[in-house]
Amino acid sequence: MSIIKLNTSKEDKEFIDGLMNEPVLDIELKDLDFAYKSRKKEFPVLEDISLQIKGSQLVSILGPNGVGKSTLIHCMNKILEPTGGAVIINDHDIKDISIKDLAKIMGYVPYSSVDNFPLTVTDTVLMGRHPHSKWGSLDDDLRIVYDMLCLIGIEDLADRNFNELSAGQHQKVMLARGLAQEPRIMFLDEPTSNLDIKYQLEITKILRRLSREKNMLVIMISHDINIAAKYSDNIIMMHDGGVYAIGKPQDVITAENIKHVYDVNAKVIVDEGRPHIIMIDDDDTDYDNDHEYSVVASKSGVTYKGP
Repeated sequence: MSIIKLNTSKEDKEFIDGLMNEPVLDIELKDLDFAYKSRKKEFPVLEDISLQIKGSQLVSILGPNGVGKSTLIHCMNKILEPTGGAVIINDHDIKDISIKDLAKIMGYVPYSSVDNFPLTVTDTVLMGRHPHSKWGSLDDDLRIVYDMLCLIGIEDLADRNFNELSAGQHQKVMLARGLAQEPRIMFLDEPTSNLDIKYQLEITKILRRLSREKNMLVIMISHDINIAAKYSDNIIMMHDGGVYAIGKPQDVITAENIKHVYDVNAKVIVDEGRPHIIMIDDDDTDYDNDHEYSVVASKSGVTYKGP
């Protein structure tokens, strides 16, 4: 005899509240596969990935374009459904958790925002409260929104229109919106892309700080190996749809791994206990002596000239 049990709303709430109140949330992937399907064939992206991420920390996912980094986090937060295997949070398969309930546990900041409507920053961040919204909760939601703006240090932007901000300010607002969900796990897809070095460092340091202060597991995709190596607690390096290396930055960021995964020669030095890569140019052509060149600029009557 088959038995089908439907959880009541009270049971759902108790289940989610129980997860939210766990001291630590861990993620486990068991034999995870994902393939895009057409009518004629499958296109595998991820194959047989098994790993565990335990504790509140900042984890960076590295790897060249096309190895499945975004697909991996989309399977982990249920944007995509794996074609095989499972994603487990504290012994619970996420396939048994509704999208709305999962949004109370997980936050997500995508690669880029398509929000071009003239919403204020406050209204944009308020959208992150949707999973928790209920009748009469607006005052509490606005308080949380303001707290998140202060946490990121952008409370002065509260009344500005989102579509009038700089790229760095955009990224901070989107981070505040993700945090307004009050998640225990935060996924970010290249949060420092298209930002200047100042904002890259600011955003990454904020993420590391949040993992400690908010007891949060933060998982981000990054293309900046040196910034990831400097601030991450652990690194996942992907290659050909799978995990090639995983562990502490000093164990993963090696010249051998960079060569194998990126097909680039690099020298790895250690700075304050963290690895730092320096690219090696195999082309020994001396272009400096090949032709004459110069740059000239002036400001307030003063001329500046380079060689």
